[in-house]
Amino acid sequence: MVTDTRPTPLESELRRLAGSVPDPELPVLTLDELGVLRGLHVEAPGKVRVELTPTYTGCPAVETMTSDIERVLHDHGIPEVSVVRVLLPAWSTDDISAEGRRKLAEFGIAPPRPHTAEGPVALTLSVRCPHCGSTDTELLSRFSSTACKALRRCVSCREPFDHFKEL
Repeated sequence: MVTDTRPTPLESELRRLAGSVPDPELPVLTLDELGVLRGLHVEAPGKVRVELTPTYTGCPAVETMTSDIERVLHDHGIPEVSVVRVLLPAWSTDDISAEGRRKLAEFGIAPPRPHTAEGPVALTLSVRCPHCGSTDTELLSRFSSTACKALRRCVSCREPFDHFKEL
C-alpha cells in the first residue's frame, strides 16, 4: 500500500502562514524564503507539528522563530503546535529562495553565491555590491551584525555592506 505524502489543503495553508513569519535577524526575509521551514504536518484535529532547521546549530534566533510560528498558528485556531528542530539535512545558503536572494540585495545585503553541482565553476570569488553592482569589493571583517554575515566595502562607491556568507 502506497501512502499519499502530498500535503492536505489545510497543511498547505498552515505552512503558508508559518512560512510568512519574518526571520527575527533578517526581517526582510520570511522563514520560507530563508529556507528554514522544512515541513508542517497536521497530526490530529487542532494538533500541528512544524519542522524547522536552524541556519546553524547554535542559532539564537530559533527560540524567537518557534514562538512566532506558535503565535501565528494559535491565532489561526490551532491550539496545539509543536515546533521541532530538524538538523539533517543541514541548512545551506542554497536553501534561500530566489525571492529571498532578491530581497536581500534590495535590502542592501549581498546575497550568498549559489553553489552549483552542474555547469562551469566560477572563476572569481568576488562579491557584488548591492548598492552599485560593482564586483570590486573588499572584506572589512569576517563577522558583521550576525555570525552568518561578513562586513564588506565597495571600492567603487565606497559604501559598506553586509554579505550573507555561503554555507
